[in-house]
Amino acid sequence: YQFNELRIVEFPRYASYAQAFPGTIPLSESMGFIARIDDDSPKDIDYPFYVSAHEAAHQWWGHQLVGANTRGSTALSESLSEYTALMVMKRAVGGQKMRRFLRYNLDAYLMGRVTERRKELPLAQNENQDYVHYRKGSLALYLLADLLGEDVVNKVLSSLLQEHGFKGPPYPTVLALVERLRAVTPPDKAYLIDDLFEHIVLYENRADSATMRQRPDGKYEVTIKAHAGKVRAGGLGDEKPVALKDYIEFGVDDRNGNPLARERRLVDGASQTVTLVAGARPARAGIDPDNKLIDRKPTDNMVPVDNPRN
Repeated sequence: YQFNELRIVEFPRYASYAQAFPGTIPLSESMGFIARIDDDSPKDIDYPFYVSAHEAAHQWWGHQLVGANTRGSTALSESLSEYTALMVMKRAVGGQKMRRFLRYNLDAYLMGRVTERRKELPLAQNENQDYVHYRKGSLALYLLADLLGEDVVNKVLSSLLQEHGFKGPPYPTVLALVERLRAVTPPDKAYLIDDLFEHIVLYENRADSATMRQRPDGKYEVTIKAHAGKVRAGGLGDEKPVALKDYIEFGVDDRNGNPLARERRLVDGASQTVTLVAGARPARAGIDPDNKLIDRKPTDNMVPVDNPRN
């Protein structure tokens, strides 16, 4: 951090926004100072903290690292700042509670696609489309960190700052980020870089059923039957199916939505049957339980667990 202090400055709610200046973040009264956040609610988002983390991240992404005035360059500022904010929230609330933040960004991205008046562009080609560089960008980077490892992504970001931080022209393009990520991605996960940055890809996953059986040791075997699918979309809405060979997570939750089991499988077909073991009584189970993938209908990923009687 290049300063000795960081100020968050309240201003009246003539407008509702926050913005990062060097060492100073003006944040409107209505953007957070009068917010009422229920920490016990599974749906409430501590958005004053979340927004403050995003704006603080701009002290690096957008201030130290300045992207070229080209397509996709907002991924170097807005996507990286939003990803940083997600990781701050993960440290603050725990990974098991990140579903609400991921779902918030996913819903905002899907709504942005619906209201797009011109043409959606891939993340690496976006033209200052906020639903792409904020929402899709943060989801893309969070998924990469989850699959490749947070340390791997951190090293990529550190190398970006070391090479381009506090530098003048020529400024880096989004390729500086994409090619570094591609270089550290193993071959079996290489599809991630193309899907997340170069194309518009949507999943069509759903849970069809989930049943449980209690074992003699007191644990529960939960059998999930699910459908997995993936399509590639064009900028104007045309779509075509894409063959699957993707790592997708399956999971089991208790009645309060707390995770009991998570397991990622390599999925290469539409019909999936997966059995997981839970240490406590399960309530819901399904595919991509935490909404880490960009799924066009995330509401059908989890279903109640049935307890068939013999």
